[in-house]
Amino acid sequence: MVTGTAGAMTAWQVVTPGPVSSHPLQRVSVPMPQPGPDELLVAVLACGVCRTDLHVTEGDLDVHRPRVIPGHEVVGEVVAVGADAAGGYAPGDRVGVAWLRHTCGRCAYCLRGRENLCPSSRYTGWDADGGYAQFTTVPAAFALRLPSGYSDVELAPLLCAGIIGYRALLRTDLPPGGRLGLYGFGGSAHLTAQVALAQGARVHVMTRGERARELALALGASSVQGSADMPPEPLDAAILFAPVGDLVLPALEALDSGGVLAIAGIHLSDIPVLNYQRHLFQEREVRSVTANTRADARDFLAFADEHRLAVSTPVYGLDRADEALADLSAGRIAGAAVLQV
Repeated sequence: MVTGTAGAMTAWQVVTPGPVSSHPLQRVSVPMPQPGPDELLVAVLACGVCRTDLHVTEGDLDVHRPRVIPGHEVVGEVVAVGADAAGGYAPGDRVGVAWLRHTCGRCAYCLRGRENLCPSSRYTGWDADGGYAQFTTVPAAFALRLPSGYSDVELAPLLCAGIIGYRALLRTDLPPGGRLGLYGFGGSAHLTAQVALAQGARVHVMTRGERARELALALGASSVQGSADMPPEPLDAAILFAPVGDLVLPALEALDSGGVLAIAGIHLSDIPVLNYQRHLFQEREVRSVTANTRADARDFLAFADEHRLAVSTPVYGLDRADEALADLSAGRIAGAAVLQV
């Protein structure tokens, strides 16, 4: 178990959001967090490095918590349990801490099973301090039980990259044996591809990185090509993982009649003007993906328990969190980077 000095811990804070080249992330010593009555105190074992962390750090997403500690793909060990914590957790349990950490449970969205749209939702590493640290907290009702057979490092990317990719795949309504296109092939896409392949889909990958293309082929993709190139056959569905609005147009053009494009990111650059006949006619659809529900998380982790996923995880020490984000920004990572604490 990781331990800090008495009452203090090492963490990374977003001091002044801006380009990673301006070093907005600073390593600091801060007091250990204290769990609330309904929370768990968790010693961080590993934390994935997600593109959303980059958006928070660079200011693409508005500041919700000044000097926030990023990180929302946390695998950890329970250290302390609040008096009112749900779920039957005990010290020593291994748990996952993911992006979604609070919903009201009372609004119309929560009541009809769409808690990801709750106006009162809050998020780890954005509204509350996350896992680029030695310790973090999580409301027990939002902690996740983890599948067996994976290391801490392998589990971390499943907690956002995997979950969000799974929800994005659901949003496409991909038919059995369908043709799926993936635009961008990073941490989320390389897991989503394996889910789709296990379900019998043919997967085509459009991405700029040579290492990402090699990984896609190794995992079973039917083809790889440039990020804006046409796939070798019309697509029943596509998912845009790269936060590049320009790619919406070629992705829509690649869809067959009735195809669906799901946009998986929380941030996207502006989309150019669409041509109705070329991009939307024949009942093509564009759907956004907004966070996830706890049901999505449980279903995906159950899938990962039954189907062994190959998780590509370049590993960085906690002391190299800024370097990991810089490598992510520059496209130097194939798969999903992880901080090991």
